Amino acid sequence: MTDAAASEPAFAQVPSALSKDELNRLTDQLIEKLKTVYDPEIPVDIYELGLIYKVDVSDDKDVAIDMTLTAPGCPVAGEMPGWVRDAVMEIPGLKSCNVELVFEPPWDSSRMSDEAKLQLNMF
Repeated sequence: MTDAAASEPAFAQVPSALSKDELNRLTDQLIEKLKTVYDPEIPVDIYELGLIYKVDVSDDKDVAIDMTLTAPGCPVAGEMPGWVRDAVMEIPGLKSCNVELVFEPPWDSSRMSDEAKLQLNMF
């Protein structure tokens, strides 16, 4: 995400028992899996939409994700965290994944990547 670098999800950078190479590989896999989940009302994946606020990975490979929705009344609010959890748990070696819906800060289109804006003709 170029213009919206501040809105990219935070991947944990605390000292870890996992090697830097392993964390980098896991981060790439997490992004790849997050990009397989789409908001059903918008033809763009949740990562590029800027719906992922934070991703933490523990030394035991437990993943904790904070995400939001484009609108609090989103009709798939109850289902989307499960879709994210299911996608992430396809990564071999992960112990667990907890997805928490958060609404602070509120989502707005400035969180979208340039790629998402192009897909939605928002330039």
